[in-house]
Amino acid sequence: MSEGTRNTPIPRDTLAAILESATLAPSSHNTQPWRFELGETGISLFADRLRALPVNDPDDRELTISCGCALFNLRIAAAHAGFNTECQLLPDPGDEDLLATVSFSPVSGEEGRQTELFRAIARRRTYRKRFESKQVPSEVLGILEESAETEGAWFQVLESEHARHQVAELVAEGDAAQWSNPSWRRELAAWMHPRRKGDGLTVPGMVAPVAQLVVRTFDMGNGVGAKDRQLADESPVIAALGTAGDGVEDWLKAGQALERVLLRSLGQGLQASYLNQPIQVAVLRPKLQHLLGRSGFPQILLRLGYPATDLPAAPRRNLQEVVETADTRDIKAKQAGQGRQR
Repeated sequence: MSEGTRNTPIPRDTLAAILESATLAPSSHNTQPWRFELGETGISLFADRLRALPVNDPDDRELTISCGCALFNLRIAAAHAGFNTECQLLPDPGDEDLLATVSFSPVSGEEGRQTELFRAIARRRTYRKRFESKQVPSEVLGILEESAETEGAWFQVLESEHARHQVAELVAEGDAAQWSNPSWRRELAAWMHPRRKGDGLTVPGMVAPVAQLVVRTFDMGNGVGAKDRQLADESPVIAALGTAGDGVEDWLKAGQALERVLLRSLGQGLQASYLNQPIQVAVLRPKLQHLLGRSGFPQILLRLGYPATDLPAAPRRNLQEVVETADTRDIKAKQAGQGRQR
């Protein structure tokens, strides 16, 4: 492929539609920790570390996974718009915030349009309610396993009742550890917002101050743990998604694999939510690894099943808040430097 073909310019309205899809990716506490920079022939994806969760996610591991999810949505939306993507992960060792660059070339024919995955992007939800009791066929789980492998990750279902129960106990133990930490509770409360804010965990405006106060003040780990234990025990599928390594590039691969799994799940009528406490609490992660009985690093713990009801979409920030050009980035950097000199 020639340089000119690979770096095909895309109309601005098409770019906007592609980026709208990218921003529908999941993220911890709905922080939406990504920024996009438009170049003449491509898009750069940056981590927005002002939206990091230093207590819940001290290494920015989940932040990077979320950006990987956004990158996958971008790839699928571009394909649907008629463009192949070529992604370079971590292209600049001197800029740790620059996670990927994406260039475009035309898609030939309809096969590469990824219509099913694209349609699933806007319908994906984080489903925190109880699932229907209907079991998920093994062939569907096989599809999800292949989906993760396509992106360089693995997907493993915990099949035995003993393993599922042990995972449920780890989830409850993780809840207890997190809620006992006042700094963790303050961080959670800080991301509880009315929907109009466009990010965070949605709380009705009139209730938000009270909800934040309660979360900051009270250790509710036992109650939350009991609820999450029950959700885990009753879920049709508990599965871990992981990678061979545990570095930034692995986390980006995990994010792309996660989003592919979530979108393929939706195509099979499934929704999912997360039980990541045994991975977030460092002392519990080796216990989960032992239960899985395999090499590699679990990055995400999922519960999947058939939803009993429809849920509204989580709020999203305006596209103008997450997209800039190289010129506007330079202006912001210069202004920040002038501010430090004053």
